[in-house]
Amino acid sequence: MSAEIQTKINKLLSTLPSGIVLQSSWLAEQGYSLDLQKRYRKSNWFTTIGTGAMIRKSDHVSLEGALYALQQQSSFSVHPGGRSALSYLGKAQYLELSAKKVTLFGLRKEHLPKWLTMHDWGVTIDYHPTAFLPPDLGLEPYEFKNFSIKISGAVRAMMECLYLAPDEQDLLECLQVMEGLNNVRPNQVQALLEQCQSIKVKRLFLFMAEKVGHSWLKHLKTDKIDLGKGKRSVVKNGVYDDKYQITIPKELADYGK
Repeated sequence: MSAEIQTKINKLLSTLPSGIVLQSSWLAEQGYSLDLQKRYRKSNWFTTIGTGAMIRKSDHVSLEGALYALQQQSSFSVHPGGRSALSYLGKAQYLELSAKKVTLFGLRKEHLPKWLTMHDWGVTIDYHPTAFLPPDLGLEPYEFKNFSIKISGAVRAMMECLYLAPDEQDLLECLQVMEGLNNVRPNQVQALLEQCQSIKVKRLFLFMAEKVGHSWLKHLKTDKIDLGKGKRSVVKNGVYDDKYQITIPKELADYGK
């Protein structure tokens, strides 16, 4: 390998954090041709983990390092959300969590690349491409080792849990998580509720916030939040809440009595 080529790879590696995936398409955009990438692999600088993706030789890369690549190199909105984001934030003590399962959310048009889905990250990926919330609202950086990725903040993560309820997320667990959201910013809650496209999520969120008596609720301008019209049945054979026009589990309606 020529001195010029080695200098180029040294420059690349010195500017990027360890523990991340490097996508071939992104490297090409940075001036590292496919032929040059092939030479780097032959020289044991990189190891392929799937078509279009590689890592430093002998580097340990987790799913977070793969998400870093999607967010920073492909501008994907894919991020840890729901119960996984709440776990990162230390707010998931009431949720039944699996250390082997990570919940991700992204836009409907964002399909996870095969190099990510086919690689063994040591966890099961539970991916939900949706459009019920804007892609960049309510996210926050989370420091992971020597790099950061975007994850859902507590309010957005709560809404993502409600989006999956009741089929994939227990509603009573959601209510218990809501109890811990006493220090959220009303303006952020307002923005998320105004732009949320799920009537079910908005009604459940406000019902739960009122149920646990959060003081920030009085600062919301609920008249600007579209709660839709008509009744919504969240569960069958439940209890009807007249204010929010939702049928919910009896244990949820009786919580705190």
